[in-house]
Amino acid sequence: MKVFGGKAAAEDYMSNHTLTFSTPELTLMRFAFWLSDMIPDPKNPGQQMPRIMAFVEEKDFAPVAVIDDDKFVPTGAVKTMSGGLYGSVNAEAGPDSKFCSECGTKLSVNARFCTECGATQE
Repeated sequence: MKVFGGKAAAEDYMSNHTLTFSTPELTLMRFAFWLSDMIPDPKNPGQQMPRIMAFVEEKDFAPVAVIDDDKFVPTGAVKTMSGGLYGSVNAEAGPDSKFCSECGTKLSVNARFCTECGATQE
């Protein structure tokens, strides 16, 4: 994936130009024009390229985990509180609580997943 190194480009611009902190709008406009200047292409002698391409680099990113709202696997990072309720401060059983169909843990009525076993609630 090609990624623009904006921080490196901004640092290069700021280090070579005076009064870059005077007016933010003017600085931004000058920076944009500076990035679009044509410079010699280091890989192809005799050719030119926009300066912005000098700051574009190829990077390989690890695949991003897709969050599936229909599946919940507890990691243990969040422990249950108040007798197994998640998202509710009421610990006593009543009309606004239910139990997991798989493990029997007490859950709030709005729970879509069990906080202990991860089973989908109906």
